[in-house]
Amino acid sequence: MKIIAYSYTDPLLENLPDAEDWGWEVDRVYRDLGGRTQLLQLFADCKAESGIYLLIRRLEELGDTVGEVGDRLNELEAMDVVIIATEQPYSSEKGNLRAELLKLLQEIQRQQRSRRIRQGHARSRLATAPPPGKPPYGYRRTKDKYIVDRSTSPVVKDFFEQFLLYGSLRGAVRYLAKKYGKKISVTTGRRWLTNPVYRGHTAYLDGEIISNTHVAIISPEEAAQVDRLLRRNSRLPSRTASAPRSLAGLVVCSQCQSHMTVTRVTQHRQEKEYLYLRPISCPQNPKCRAIAYDKILHKTINKVCQELPQAVAGMNFPQLDAIKNNLVDAIARQQEILTKLPALVETGVLDTETANLRAYKLHTEISALQAKLATLPPVNLRSVAVAVSIPQFWLDLSEAERRFYFREFIRQIEIVRQQSAWDLQIIFIF
Repeated sequence: MKIIAYSYTDPLLENLPDAEDWGWEVDRVYRDLGGRTQLLQLFADCKAESGIYLLIRRLEELGDTVGEVGDRLNELEAMDVVIIATEQPYSSEKGNLRAELLKLLQEIQRQQRSRRIRQGHARSRLATAPPPGKPPYGYRRTKDKYIVDRSTSPVVKDFFEQFLLYGSLRGAVRYLAKKYGKKISVTTGRRWLTNPVYRGHTAYLDGEIISNTHVAIISPEEAAQVDRLLRRNSRLPSRTASAPRSLAGLVVCSQCQSHMTVTRVTQHRQEKEYLYLRPISCPQNPKCRAIAYDKILHKTINKVCQELPQAVAGMNFPQLDAIKNNLVDAIARQQEILTKLPALVETGVLDTETANLRAYKLHTEISALQAKLATLPPVNLRSVAVAVSIPQFWLDLSEAERRFYFREFIRQIEIVRQQSAWDLQIIFIF
């Protein structure tokens, strides 16, 4: 008895599998990728030998239609080949299989209809056409790409600018509702901020992204800044990203390890209010005392001006430059391969479909490398640190502007209590 196995892989829909574990000791494996030349060889070998067991994952791998599958099953069984489907309840060794086979063929028909639809979508991906479905707000769809909708794209652009200006997602959502009457949820706003479409890229259901397929609404620099702001805000307590005070969410009491919240105090029949930072949930008795907000703010500004240049000077910029150069070189190599594909098609080394598939994979790899490159900190960090290390720079900003810059550099501010006095320890993001 000889045991053979056959597998078919559609390169548009799946990758060539590694050596499968068939659960049997297999004498030979026939593998097809796209075409079915190995299946024809299998038939020729089965005619020359007898006593063959054929393992196959699913019956639909024998053909593109139910008719082809049925004809090849009959032909194999006529040669006394025992067919065993490892992922379906089918074995030609068993009797009374007609009812079971009929159910399987009906299932195969549904699967192949779904497969043809997915193949159509895959061919559209190879041509970098948009995925099916409604285009994102701010765009319209043509046959082969998204185009900017001039009536709605200014709303999206203004939303991004508002977020970049103040670093507050909820604030940007409220701004749209107030200025344009465009009401969206915070969840929808977050999807807008992370949607590759607004950056000029096309994203597909499998998570793969093709870069530079249409006109972007935000620039690559703005996109990188959006990602940094989202990462920064994710480290803050809930709802503090849009808090009106610049120190909100940043200050922690080192003694009780509680976050500090901004509280307002007013006196009876007086309009003036006083701001304090007090622990949210201090477990100690007596509890840690509140401290005047303005005192902590001015102390923070002085500390930042003194310590930020030293912290930036301690960063390993040569290592950062090496990482950036490696990514740039890798992108250049992939782009060089892309330029060679048309010549390979002309000389007959590659057919058009294989070249398109290779180009698609190269585009997705380039997009992934560009995404890594965008996460690196700006190279002009030293010059920025010098510019913001002047106390007057911070004092001239509004609270919303100060909030933006504080969170760009500061991970946490710890209040270190020393009997009746206190001091600050600034923990920078880098």
